[in-house]
Amino acid sequence: MSIIKKPINHPIFPQKSKVAILLVNLGTPDGTDYWSMRKYLKQFLMDKRVVDLFRPLWWLILNGPILTFRPSKSGKAYKKIWDEKNHGSPLRKFTINQTNKIKDSFKDNDNLIIDYAMRYGNPGIDEVLNKVIKDGCSKLLLVPLYPQYSASTTATVKDEVFKWMLKQRWQPDIRTIPPWFDDQNYIKALANTVKSNIKNRHEIDTLVISFHGIPKRYFMAGDPYHCHCIKTARLLKEELEWPDDKILVTFQSRFGPEPWLQPYTDKTIIELAKSGKKSIAVIAPGFISDCLETLEELNVEGRELFIEHGGEHFHYIPCLNDNKYSINFLNTIIKQNLLGW
Repeated sequence: MSIIKKPINHPIFPQKSKVAILLVNLGTPDGTDYWSMRKYLKQFLMDKRVVDLFRPLWWLILNGPILTFRPSKSGKAYKKIWDEKNHGSPLRKFTINQTNKIKDSFKDNDNLIIDYAMRYGNPGIDEVLNKVIKDGCSKLLLVPLYPQYSASTTATVKDEVFKWMLKQRWQPDIRTIPPWFDDQNYIKALANTVKSNIKNRHEIDTLVISFHGIPKRYFMAGDPYHCHCIKTARLLKEELEWPDDKILVTFQSRFGPEPWLQPYTDKTIIELAKSGKKSIAVIAPGFISDCLETLEELNVEGRELFIEHGGEHFHYIPCLNDNKYSINFLNTIIKQNLLGW
């Protein structure tokens, strides 16, 4: 008599298991009020990957002056870009749109579950992972939405997923899409976005390619982020076929007194205006979705700085967001990383 029996249909992992594709972005506060901002900033700034200072000292600084005063300041900045009728935060809106459009691209494959999570804020990574596992996923394709690798972005997403994995009795198989800073399709998507927004490059004196900064000592400790940013900018310049003297690479969003990657975006914008440049364009290829750092820091504050110091025309080029170039690119890298699954 045969001892081979029909496989048990496990309540968590059914016989026909599925693959979860999880897009993870940085995150956003739930609202612009003081307590929503405080909760979000505390989670973000307590991450050791983001701020690696001596923990007892940093705890005192964070829970003292920073979380007392910064939530109100950040809330005012968020209010400039907030849209209550459309998911509130632009980053949340575009991440949801990206997820839905990718779902539509794979709608004929009922073996896939496509969802999104936020590293900070809601929906949290743990929450979404618990949901997709309950829905029958035994394989996970993790898609950190950061083109250039940094310990404070890509690595902290992996950290959070791996912490969740430690608590699982039955762990799913996992793959992580590698950084795509030099991917040809990503570079073409950026170039097409520039061309869609700048019809005549001769009307632009300078294209400023602005990346989010990191402390210089992170780079000196071995973080490859700066190298990834510089290569992205070089490949974009080559794809656009713009001359070297028409493009500058800068770094924005510095925090605290220590040196960060330079040149700084805000200071460069001022210097361009003072030197007689009348028309500049700014793009932020390190962000796949528009957010506070692009819509408020660049398109509002950067524009004001340029005009105040003698500039005339400031052109902000939106992030890839959910445009057709972005979705085509994301679909391509997802398909590449699903091979064999």
